[in-house]
Formats: sequence, C-alpha cells, structure tokens
Amino acid sequence: MLTPARGWRHRCYEVLEPGGFSDWVSRVVDAVIILLVVISLITVALESVPALAAHYRRLFLAIELLALVVFSLEYALRIWTAVEHPLYRHLPPAQARMRYATSSPGLIDLIAVLPFWFAWLVPPALQVLLVLRVVRFLKLGRYSPAMRSLLDALYAERRALLGCFMILIGVALVMATLMYLAEGKAQPDKFGTIPDAMWWAIVTLGTIGYGDVVPVTPFGRMLATGTIFLGLIMVALPVGIVAQAFASDIHRREFIVTWGMVARVPLFTGLDANQIAEIMRLLRSQRIEAGTIIARRGEAAHSMYFVAAGEVEIDLPDRSVRLGPGHFFGEIAVLRKARRSATVRAITRTSLLVLDARDVHILMDHEPRIAERIHDTARKRTEPEVLEPRGDLVTEELVESSEPEADL
Repeated sequence: MLTPARGWRHRCYEVLEPGGFSDWVSRVVDAVIILLVVISLITVALESVPALAAHYRRLFLAIELLALVVFSLEYALRIWTAVEHPLYRHLPPAQARMRYATSSPGLIDLIAVLPFWFAWLVPPALQVLLVLRVVRFLKLGRYSPAMRSLLDALYAERRALLGCFMILIGVALVMATLMYLAEGKAQPDKFGTIPDAMWWAIVTLGTIGYGDVVPVTPFGRMLATGTIFLGLIMVALPVGIVAQAFASDIHRREFIVTWGMVARVPLFTGLDANQIAEIMRLLRSQRIEAGTIIARRGEAAHSMYFVAAGEVEIDLPDRSVRLGPGHFFGEIAVLRKARRSATVRAITRTSLLVLDARDVHILMDHEPRIAERIHDTARKRTEPEVLEPRGDLVTEELVESSEPEADL
C-alpha cells in the first residue's frame, strides 16, 4: 500500500518523466519547461548585445531568475523522484538518487542551474562561466526523440567517426607536405613551413575555401585540385555514417514500439519473434482527426487497431474507456466475422496501426504454425463468458487497457 508521501512522489515522477503518464498536467509541465529553455537561450544571445543588455537588463534578469527557480525546483524534484525510475527502483533511495545525479540527464539538469548560482559566488572576471547557460539546450533532448536518436547515433558510431577524423588529419598532413614542397619557395610567408600549409589543407579538405591562402605555381594548383576532390570524399564519409546510423536508430525505435504493441496482444502471445515480425509487415498506418468515429457499434468488424499516438474513447453501454498509445482494440475481428460491440472515436488527433483480418487470414493460410497458435489462443479468449455476444471487444482487454502501459 502506497503511503501519501510515496504516492505524491510517484505522481511527481509521472508528471516530470516525458512519455510516461501523459495526462494534461504532464503535457503542460513539459511545454512550460521547453518554452522556458527556448526563452532562456534567446535571452543569453540577446544579452551579448550591449545596447539590448543595458536597455532590457531588468527583463533579462527576471527571465533568468524565473528560469533559475523553475530549473532548480525541477532538479530537486527529479532527485527526489529518482527512486521511482525503473532503472533505479532496485537500489536504496540514497544510491538511486546518486546514480541519477551522476547520469548524463542529471548532470545536464545540474549545469542548467549552476551558472547562475556561480554568478553570486565567483569574482566578476570569472562570470564568463555564465555562458554555460547555453548548455540548457541539451535539456531539450529529454523531450525530443529525434535529438536522442541523433546523440545515440553519434555515440554508436564514435569509433567510425574517430577513424574518419584520423584519416582527415593524415590526408591533411600529406597534402600540406606536398604543398610545402610546391609552394614553399614561391610563397614563403604562406607555405614556408608544413604547419603553415596545414591551415590551407584543412580549410580545403573541409570544402570551406576561405581564399586567404591560394597556390600560384602550376604544380600547386594541380595539388589543390586533387585536394578539393579528396575534400568531397572526406565530408561525405562522416555525413553518410551519421545519416545511416540516425536512420537506423529511428527505425529501431519505431520497430521496438510496434513490436511491443503487437507482442502484448493476447491473441498473438504464442507467436515467436519471426512470426510476430510477419504480423508487423501487414500493419498499415492511418491518421485520424479528433472527433472522428473509427468504429461504430453494430457494424461489421474487419480490422483491429493499435494506438500509436493520440487517444481514443470506447463508448460501452455502461461506461466509457479511454485508450492511449500502446493499447489496442478489435482483435477478435481478426478471426471471426463479428460486429462491433461499442463505438470508438478519436479524442485527439490519433495515429493508428491497422491490421486487416483479410491479411491475417492470408498469412495464416501460408503459415500453418501461425494459424495453429492464433487459433489456440482465440479458443481460450472467445468463450461466452469472456466475449460479449457477437462482439469483438474483449472484457479482459478493456481491463488491461485501464492501466497505462509503461514505455512501449
């Protein structure tokens, strides 16, 4: 049994953690923090303009004080609720909080508030540390799956990117040495040493080409032409590596989410990994605007639905049930020509993954093992006491759906 203090702590964790318990309070808190991060970053940039800093000094100070209070409170609450995090639940409270404080998100939250506190403690000459406020930009990574995917991609390909960097340095050194031999006597002030020529090589390989140092001898120009083509390759290598890793990470995240939704359907619990993957290939996406009726009570049922994003409401005769991301409905329609036992409408703009019964039957005809396992599960779930008469919404399914799923 939860004590009141533990209940409040768990509720704070649900509100603060993006993607967890996504009710309106959580969405408002996320929006406030994101907006405050953006405003704070704009303030840091505008403060560097002397005229604006002098004219709007009080406004900038008020914004920074507000950011300080909000981010400090957020950091304290995250430390307090760290024991509710799935990764730290098995640890003692003190150790769980220390683990969060020393993690990457915890350090970013700490750096977001430390610079302003330093302003009151360090000498004026060291107040350049306030520029660390721009690190608050990294806080947006908690609320942006795309940023998290990019950071994960960079980390996953760190060895390949380091290899590209080493190759770049090696090529720059070789081209700088050749250019030193070709242009050293003609332009001793610009190519008189290999380190001087390195500047030209790096700028050229980076395809920047400032034009402050250019070769004048025929051989030097030939070397410059070759260096330019090498530069295109050197730029394409890391870009291709990061782009491929980023796309793979996005695909992996979507695959995991979809896999989790399909695998938790009781109808498919007996299937192995390859068989679930076959089911996933049959899914098609569908976007529904708020207020649109997805299924109507009494009409023939031909598909089941997975809620990928948004929220839907099922109007039963005696109650209404709301389903969020990760939930499903209409699974019995995959196997039998039933009629809808309830009306389902979208509460918000909703993304659905649709599985047509016709496609599943085609798959079952080609894969007898899948058909056998699905039928075995269906026989247990379509008994009279479980299934509503001529309906496709299972009572057990709605009971499960009343509790939000955790991070699918």
